[in-house]
Amino acid sequence: MGPVFHFYTRLNLPLLLGRKARTIPELLAGLESAPGASVYYHTHRFLQQHHYLSPEPPNDFAFWVTASLGLDALGERLASVDTVKFRTIMSLRDKFVEILKTYTKETGSPSPQSPPGEEFHFLSCRTFILPTRHKARTLPEFLEVIRGVSINSIYFHMFEARLRLERGENDFSNWFEGIEKRDLAAEVARLDPYTMTLEGLRKVLIQKVGRHVQN
Repeated sequence: MGPVFHFYTRLNLPLLLGRKARTIPELLAGLESAPGASVYYHTHRFLQQHHYLSPEPPNDFAFWVTASLGLDALGERLASVDTVKFRTIMSLRDKFVEILKTYTKETGSPSPQSPPGEEFHFLSCRTFILPTRHKARTLPEFLEVIRGVSINSIYFHMFEARLRLERGENDFSNWFEGIEKRDLAAEVARLDPYTMTLEGLRKVLIQKVGRHVQN
């Protein structure tokens, strides 16, 4: 008998950090000192809250730079960061810092200031990881559970486990590898979940796992 997969879910409690930015230099300074949980929150908040939208809206940094400062070109640069390519929160943060520093050097002009009330507020979140009653010992059992488990559970195992918890790969692929379903593990690892809704991601997982159950 192979390893048992235990399904978990999570609850997030947003936290104000008491730091805000009105200009690009202030945004840069805030990003350089923000904890990893804050960077994760601002790059995944839209995905968590608007899980029926596809493709996902931009990260908070891109949204604020465009909407509050009117810097469309910089906003596009920040929005184009491909989150799935990063294995750690710190490397993701470094990419945003690099973009902001490059912009500052290229322009050399004073940064516009956001209107009153539209400052960027740095937030973080406290995450509570909770066990569910669901578990799977075999691929058919996994398929049955994934059909009905909450999208919060799918989100946790596909996104948080890989990036915020830095487990190297999503939990599903790690388990498939552990039960010697290496082809399936590789297929799921190659997915770009940021281009799908969470329900769309569930459908893809059902499809891929279903094919391997039948074989």
